[in-house]
Amino acid sequence: MTLTLYYHPLASACWKVLVALYANGTAFTPRLIDLSQQSDRDLMAGLTPLGKMPALRDDASGATIAETSVIIEWLDQNRPGPAPLIPKENALDVRTWDRVFDFYVHDPMQRIVSARLFLSESAAAEIAAEARKQLDQAYRVLDRHLIGKDWATGPAFTLADCAAAPALFYAGILQPFDGHAQLTGYFERLLALPAFARVLDEARPYFDMFPFQDQMPARFR
Repeated sequence: MTLTLYYHPLASACWKVLVALYANGTAFTPRLIDLSQQSDRDLMAGLTPLGKMPALRDDASGATIAETSVIIEWLDQNRPGPAPLIPKENALDVRTWDRVFDFYVHDPMQRIVSARLFLSESAAAEIAAEARKQLDQAYRVLDRHLIGKDWATGPAFTLADCAAAPALFYAGILQPFDGHAQLTGYFERLLALPAFARVLDEARPYFDMFPFQDQMPARFR
């Protein structure tokens, strides 16, 4: 029963799913997507509603799953690992903090990156200033929330932590969270995860494509 992941090793959204796959030891076939190629853009347009990465294809059922949180929930239901990524006892809490990381950390980070890539310097600076304020607000909320917690929702690694890893990695380069002790400690625990370390190792050859590579700490290069 073959699973195929359509992805790119640098894409933060793809990292979220990769962390889940590696954490659970789920076998899959990687299919690298190069969106500079029309053929790959056409392929993704046929796989997902908006032609966005990642997508997961299950050959056994013929199903193609899009959107990171949905992919991970599908994996939890159909290819479960040693421990559930959305535990029944606190599923709503897990989904809430998954959304917090996606909407209030990942999204502002992505706006800064996209503005640098596609807009004028002045327009990019204006967008970045507002996005950095939103990141600072999210950091304060997360720093309070993480008091006494090993992971985003308690003692168990979940979907919320899969969302946190890529969001905090890239956001922390653009707007460091130094001074937020709980958040900093949590991020270090994420970095120590073998699943996330593997994601970073696979992404490292592509880091020169990241427009803020000059701000990347030396330990990540």
